[in-house]
Amino acid sequence: MSAANTASPNESAGFDEPELFSVRYQPHRSLGPRGFLVVMCIVAGISFVCGLAFLMMGAWPVFGLFGLDVLAIWWGFRLNFRAARACEEITVTPSVIRLRHVAADGTEYREELNPLWTRLTCDEIEDFGVQRLALEMRGRPYVVGSFLHTAQREELAENLARALAEAKRGVARSVV
Repeated sequence: MSAANTASPNESAGFDEPELFSVRYQPHRSLGPRGFLVVMCIVAGISFVCGLAFLMMGAWPVFGLFGLDVLAIWWGFRLNFRAARACEEITVTPSVIRLRHVAADGTEYREELNPLWTRLTCDEIEDFGVQRLALEMRGRPYVVGSFLHTAQREELAENLARALAEAKRGVARSVV
């Protein structure tokens, strides 16, 4: 790999900008692959035993329906795991805000915003906290943190507000 391929965008452009804020987050899933296997084995075992009981009573179609239930539960978990592949990245420097959103299907969306023209908008309900968080430039909102919990969204809002304020203030540079 050459040095040109390993340089960051700021380095390759000749800039030496500090990162004021950088974050990468994904939807939280409490059930990992091993837990999924355990849950599916338990569900399949219970369905098999119950289906076998109905089969012995002569109600053989019920045995197949128990198999369909297991298949439906497996399919629902797979969709859930697929949705967990989504992620968002936000990087704030004094001259640019970089947004990167990867959807569950792998589609990637990138945007670069000027921090001097960008404002942070929070839709907040007093009893429920921040419900929607967006970076807005020229009237176009870029929603961020949509899959975060309310407390995490509030923390993201505070950190983004601080980074935007610092970017608008400017960075003090020393001459060497």
